[in-house]
Amino acid sequence: MRMISVVALLLLGVPGAAVASPQDDVVVHDLDTNGVAAYWTPERIAAMPTGPTAPPGTPPVDDATGAPAPASRTIGRLFFVDRDGEDSSCTATVVASANRRTAVTGGHCVHTADLIGQDPRWHTKMLFVPGFRDSTRPFGEFVVRQAVVHRTWTTDDQRTEYDQAFVVLDRSSPAAEHIAFDRPADRFAREYGYPRAAGQPGHQGRPEFTGQRLAQCWGTPVLNPGHPEVGPENVWGVPCDMGGGSSGGPRISGGAVVGVNIQSFNVDSDGRWCPIGECVRHLGGAQFSGKVTGKLYARAQRG
Repeated sequence: MRMISVVALLLLGVPGAAVASPQDDVVVHDLDTNGVAAYWTPERIAAMPTGPTAPPGTPPVDDATGAPAPASRTIGRLFFVDRDGEDSSCTATVVASANRRTAVTGGHCVHTADLIGQDPRWHTKMLFVPGFRDSTRPFGEFVVRQAVVHRTWTTDDQRTEYDQAFVVLDRSSPAAEHIAFDRPADRFAREYGYPRAAGQPGHQGRPEFTGQRLAQCWGTPVLNPGHPEVGPENVWGVPCDMGGGSSGGPRISGGAVVGVNIQSFNVDSDGRWCPIGECVRHLGGAQFSGKVTGKLYARAQRG
C-alpha cells in the first residue's frame, strides 16, 4: 500500500486529516462538512437530553449564578456528534480575527478521550448557531470546517490548561468579540453559556438551563484551590449554576474574552476546596495565555 503523509492528506483537503506543527504544537483537524446543516433539524435539537425539570409553577430566579443574558450575535450554541456518536452541544464565541471566521470554545468540545483517558477521537458534524434562542437561528448558522487544539490536549485530557480550542467557520461573521491573553485573572468577569442542566431548583427547567436561551453568571473570579491531595489548578471562575452545555462559553473581562468554561469546582468562603454540595459551586477555566491560547489563535485565524 502506498503511504501518504498526514501533511499530504491535509494539503489534499481530505476530511478527517489532522496535522501538528512541530514548532508550536498546534494540531489542525479538517472536518467533513457534507450534510452538516441538514443534519441539525429542529426536531433533532429538541430531542437532545436536558437536566432535571422544575416542578410546575416554579418561579424564575434571576441571580448572579444564572440570570438570562441578552441576545448575542457572537455567542452561540455549538452542536456536534460526540466521540460515542451521541448528539451534544457546547458554547462558542466568534472572536476578532484575520479571517473573520474564527470562534473559541473548549478543547473537550471538539476532541475527547473515553472515561479512562484512552481512544481519543474528534467530534463530527459541528454547527455553530450564534444567538440561538427558543429553537430559532436569528443570525443564521455556520458549519465548522476546522478545529484547532494544542497537541497536549490530544494526548492527555487531564491537562486542564490545554482544554481550549478554536474552530474555523465556513464563512465570515459580521460580529466578533475582542480576545486577550495574559491578563490578570482576578478581575470582574461575566461568563456565558447554553447550559442544558442546573443544580438549583429555581433554575431547573427554565429556558436558560435547557439550552434554549443564553445564560450568564458574574463576579470576581477565584482560583480553583484543587483537592488537598492534588493542589491548585490554573482554573479561574465565578459562582455559577450553569451545567453541561455551557462548556466553551466565554469568560469576558475588561471588554475581551479571557477564558472559556471547562469545569466546575467548589470553594468555601475562605477560598478553600470543599465537597460538592457543601459550599458555592463555581464554573471556570484557564486564563488565556500567549503561551497556549496565542499559538492556537494565530493558526486558527489563518484557516
